Amino acid sequence: MEQRFIFKNRKPRLDVFHTVWQAPSNIALIKYWGKTAPQLPKNASLSFTLSDAFTQTAVTFKPLKTPTETVSFRIVFEGEEKPSFRPKLETFFEQIVLYQSFLLHYTLEISSHNTFPHSSGIASSASSMAALAACLMDLEAQLSPMSEDLKKEKTSFLARLGSGSASRSIQGPMMAWGAHEAIPHSSDLVAVGVDAIHPVFQSYCDTILLVDKGQKQVSSTLGHQLMHNHPYAEQRFAQANRQLKNLVPVLQSGDLDAFIPIVEKEALDLHAMMMTSDPYFILMQPNTLHIIQAIWSFRTKTNIPVCFTLDAGANVHVLYPKNVAKEVMAFIESDLLSFCENRQCVHDRVGVGIKKA
Repeated sequence: MEQRFIFKNRKPRLDVFHTVWQAPSNIALIKYWGKTAPQLPKNASLSFTLSDAFTQTAVTFKPLKTPTETVSFRIVFEGEEKPSFRPKLETFFEQIVLYQSFLLHYTLEISSHNTFPHSSGIASSASSMAALAACLMDLEAQLSPMSEDLKKEKTSFLARLGSGSASRSIQGPMMAWGAHEAIPHSSDLVAVGVDAIHPVFQSYCDTILLVDKGQKQVSSTLGHQLMHNHPYAEQRFAQANRQLKNLVPVLQSGDLDAFIPIVEKEALDLHAMMMTSDPYFILMQPNTLHIIQAIWSFRTKTNIPVCFTLDAGANVHVLYPKNVAKEVMAFIESDLLSFCENRQCVHDRVGVGIKKA
């Protein structure tokens, strides 16, 4: 238990409180795949914070006459009550009530929606848990005032307990989660900003190509569990940490020629672990490979520094600097959208993290 994050006001003020926050998703450049309880990564990861792909969450805290033993809540997503979301949230509240005991004095009415399509390959668990954590911390800051730095740190800490990658959505433009020698003050408990990022990366673009919007055959939760007995797990954890160490100076220098192979290799390494686990599985689709090949061909012909990364799914994140956006978006329109479900994509860019709505 992290003592510094425990709520210390023993008699919380019981008033109705309403707050609304939005939190973006993020896309990992260095992937984390494998964790231990409670939501601790087996290797450090590093991500771009997105901007327009976000979850907006409203929470109304209504005081109870008698405190409950577990957190009382109701969840509505995009206008519909979602019983299927309850187990994940119940587990989340079980974890965080140690640090926010005041929640037992309220019943929570939670309502949220995304700005991006569901099951679109954008990490909705990251944005949704970060937005919820921001709402919870807004009330805590009313009950027990704290510095903005501590508030953001604890928001990342709480979000991590709901979804590991959510810890990286609190701030931007680039966040690292997991203790690593190359990142000052890095920690397994919270995500921290990566300093001295070159200007080219502070306005980077990410177009998410929606190859397959269906339900994944294997959830990320199960994928992480399969790393426990994976024959290549320890080598993968060491490899990810090495690649993060190599990436940090690249991010500071703005060397795109060095950036591209690290990022693309990380994406393929992630999927290689899925294909060699037991049971094994493939989340890429044939059109995923068509897009990758088209990006490689386009980059070779034009010398335009466009590259890809993948999350744990079939959809492709096309990454490129802002100064070549016109050329890349024309390429996407002419050559890549035909591989997408209903020619759908989401255009996004690097962002700054959570904000009050």
